[in-house]
Amino acid sequence: MQHAFNEMYQDGGVRPPYARLGDWTQAMPAELRSLKQAEAEALFRRIGITFAVYGEGGDPDRLIPFDMFPRVFTQAEWRRLERGIVQRAKALNAFLVDVYNRGEIIRAGRIPAHMVHRNAAFETAVAGFTPPRGVFSHIVGIDIVRTGPDDFFVLEDNCRTPSGVSYMLENREIMMRLFPGLFRENRIEPVDGYSEALRRTLASVAPQKCEGAPTIVILTPGPMNSAYYEHSFLADLMGVDLVEGQDLFVEGEFVWARTTRGPQRVDVIYRRVDDAFIDPLCFRPDSMLGVAGLMDVYRSGGVTIASAPGAGVADDKAVYCFVPEMIRFYLGEEPILQNVPTWQCARPDDLAHVLDNLAELVVKEVHGSGGYGMLVGPRATAAQIAAFRERLVESPGNYIAQPTLALSTCPTFVAEGIAPRHVDLRPYCLVGERVELIPGGLTRVALAEGSLVVNSSQGGGVKDTWVLSE
Repeated sequence: MQHAFNEMYQDGGVRPPYARLGDWTQAMPAELRSLKQAEAEALFRRIGITFAVYGEGGDPDRLIPFDMFPRVFTQAEWRRLERGIVQRAKALNAFLVDVYNRGEIIRAGRIPAHMVHRNAAFETAVAGFTPPRGVFSHIVGIDIVRTGPDDFFVLEDNCRTPSGVSYMLENREIMMRLFPGLFRENRIEPVDGYSEALRRTLASVAPQKCEGAPTIVILTPGPMNSAYYEHSFLADLMGVDLVEGQDLFVEGEFVWARTTRGPQRVDVIYRRVDDAFIDPLCFRPDSMLGVAGLMDVYRSGGVTIASAPGAGVADDKAVYCFVPEMIRFYLGEEPILQNVPTWQCARPDDLAHVLDNLAELVVKEVHGSGGYGMLVGPRATAAQIAAFRERLVESPGNYIAQPTLALSTCPTFVAEGIAPRHVDLRPYCLVGERVELIPGGLTRVALAEGSLVVNSSQGGGVKDTWVLSE
């Protein structure tokens, strides 16, 4: 694996975006740093920012480790990322509208039919339906890695219910409390407009039968969900109700919320419940999390569900390989951001290559998430590689493989001082009447030395992400 690009230090000096952070770190003795870290953790605990990982023992409401060393992008770097992310979000939504209707991209031979129609995330319940403004995925979280000064790659797309935006907002809030001087010395684009932008996006996709200002709610699986804090946090910021399935019911052509003032009609549901559980009459009959009859109201134009049922077919890791083709097909443009080179293990030649090079590759489950179900070859034991080889041979179509990229590193506070740690980035792109992006995103950091796995569920931490103003 090639040498990792250090985002702060290059050619013996500090790169311009980080110019003012060199002095800041040198002026902070270890005692002060420990004090500030303890203060940050106390704030996170007091506010209640936790990330539950169930079934693993230990604290179900643990804190995600927060690293106080920010990650910095110049305005020029961000503008390029923004163009690429917006381009990708538009193409993914065009693909979703197409495959649930005429399927032109399949007819043109640009993507195999079985990749779409046999995909576990393809929902026949929305076939022939186009949601308001042709938007299936209203919040697109695109995971990006950097390997050099100008080299950015998309690692994966998240079109269903990408989480983590609460950390983006709270990381900034806490950094501003801890180090107000840094924000006076550096001109940093704000991120606190996200909740208003999200509300505006959701309102802009109100259903056909909506009259007047739409009523928006956030549908949560409940307090036992790992991202429940985020659900309640966003509801508070947007000034909308946080509801569970039992708080809603269908009557006539509409969805209603039970309130102390009597039933209130609901127009837009920002759902944080998986497809399988949103309507027991349409999907899993044993679901206690959804609303019976919701899909009938949705298809008849009585309510908007964001993101739409069926959006997951666009963020499958096998379908990911075809996103550059989607951009060319629907937008007539070349991709601004590149995919990571990917082998599809369903193809015999690709599988043979992967089996021959397992020790050097990253292998992922097509439907996996959260860092689970994957093999990082260079970090795996011989026994782990042997076990994964068996899985691949048994079900090759369930896996893709990619080269082990040298993810860029960012200085990170560790026990012995400051050291480089690998990072990725998840910006959040909002798609409604317009497509907009908050300048920043969630930077996740692999806290273990040499680790490339940044997922919070796998022990990764988070950083504040700065985009410098011009």
